[in-house]
Amino acid sequence: MPFTSAMATVWGLTRHQVHRLNLEAPVRGVWTANALESLAHRCAAISLVVECHAFSHLSAARLHGLPLPMSVDDDHSIHVMRDARDGAVRRRGVVGHRGLSSRDVVDVCGVPVTNLADTWVDIGELIAPGFPLGLDDLVIMGDAVANALGSVEPLREALDARVAPRGKLTLLEALEWIRVGSESPGETRTRLVLVRACLPEPELNKPIYGPGRLWLGRPDMRWKKQRLLLEYQGREFHDSDEQRAQDEVRFAGFCDHDWAVVPVWNDHINTDQSRIDLVLQVADKLGHPPASLNLNAIHPRFFSTRMLELAEVRARRLRARGR
Repeated sequence: MPFTSAMATVWGLTRHQVHRLNLEAPVRGVWTANALESLAHRCAAISLVVECHAFSHLSAARLHGLPLPMSVDDDHSIHVMRDARDGAVRRRGVVGHRGLSSRDVVDVCGVPVTNLADTWVDIGELIAPGFPLGLDDLVIMGDAVANALGSVEPLREALDARVAPRGKLTLLEALEWIRVGSESPGETRTRLVLVRACLPEPELNKPIYGPGRLWLGRPDMRWKKQRLLLEYQGREFHDSDEQRAQDEVRFAGFCDHDWAVVPVWNDHINTDQSRIDLVLQVADKLGHPPASLNLNAIHPRFFSTRMLELAEVRARRLRARGR
């Protein structure tokens, strides 16, 4: 159990006695007998010595269980936000932010955390050249938030509530692609490939019944008119022999009721050619004319349209100076 200097004094321990115990110090002024492995425990330790605060940005995203890319796995800093009048927190291993008065705070794992929608906007404000998060990462996280809240509107409202936030145009562009229904990063990436190619938007995770209200399943994507289903097969849940056998039975049930099924694995959306092949396959099954497809738009997008425009402006200026 973490404790502070003040708590040690109440227990009758002097500072010298505390230091002789060779305890862990996860943050200045806090000691614990064992290293704190979980983020929630580390945040709880910081809460003992920081007043009027909430955990935000990457820390809030992790506490909420939102999907983040592997590019930030090595960033173990804890983000703490306070009101502007209280000043930013300055401690080793802590990234301090100000502006808590404009965020809503909820309790997660026993610590104060910015709410889901505010956390999404805060992550968008971080995105800049050199930062390991991009546009599609915002869409993936936004899908998760929209699913949890049942609507995209809370994200839009949280963004509208900010006064001139950094990254607003990137956040607005991400909002265009966020949908309620995509339930995993792989589903979101697959949907982006297909929709950016100008294929019709699918319905997401809608239940399908056979005659007599017989439950057939809840496919990741469906095109009802064309009776086409798409299932994203994440390795974590679909790669075992047992799960593959169960999936085959489920797919057969769909096919027996005149639904065609396209299974998609991560390999199908990881290279240029595999993405093109997937789009052409789905277009063929939908009866969608290949000539109307935009195969140049199906690649993952890290930079927003605005960031690319600004980069081109800078490049033109540099070329002009070099003449």
